Amino acid sequence: MNHFDKEGGTDLPVIVLTNISRSYKNGLVTIEALKGINLSIDEGDFVSIMGPSGSGKSTMLNIIGCLDKPTSGTYQIANKRVEKMGDSKLADIRNQLIGFVFQSFHLLPDLNALENVELPLIYRGLSGHERRKRSIEALKSVGLNNRIHHRPSELSGGEQQRVAIARAIVGNPKVLLADEPTGALDSKTSQSIMEIFQDLNKNRGITIVQVTHEKSIAQYGNRIFHLLDGEIEKVETVSH
Repeated sequence: MNHFDKEGGTDLPVIVLTNISRSYKNGLVTIEALKGINLSIDEGDFVSIMGPSGSGKSTMLNIIGCLDKPTSGTYQIANKRVEKMGDSKLADIRNQLIGFVFQSFHLLPDLNALENVELPLIYRGLSGHERRKRSIEALKSVGLNNRIHHRPSELSGGEQQRVAIARAIVGNPKVLLADEPTGALDSKTSQSIMEIFQDLNKNRGITIVQVTHEKSIAQYGNRIFHLLDGEIEKVETVSH
């Protein structure tokens, strides 16, 4: 079943998965996590991936994020074929094109907010002055300009997730990938995080792909891909 229909995007596809399958060996048993996935996501789109546990959501996000490789099929991000790239080239793709936001924040506890946000820029070889300038701008954009010297233990869960978002966007990625970004947050904080996502999408043109199990969170996007047993069961268009 093909799902190359595109609504909500503003430009050419930035992500194209073609006949993507991913299987794992578990002893003598082969587990098919993804089965012939076809999807296209436009630049500037905001899509959600939903499905029950074991449906293949995280596997798909890992492949889109160049953290895993498909067993078969082709994957193109920003016109680059990546499914056969080596680890160092994949690391470059992740650093240059993709920002990641996770449920558990993944902040380094001994670093303050500013230092956590600077981390991706160190790998780009930017000067300390430039790193600091960009990181302060990113923290301001998520409403944390008055918390830049606080460590994670001094921040609320919502504030930690804002730091994680600032770290994800500080390198101006084309694509922001979010894995259950509100899973550890209360409903009011979740709403504020999703409003930040909407702002990044609408005003900065960042393509957002999020995995969530919450329908209310999924509906912040333009489309919802429903996964079941490693296949796209249906694509739902969200009207705002």
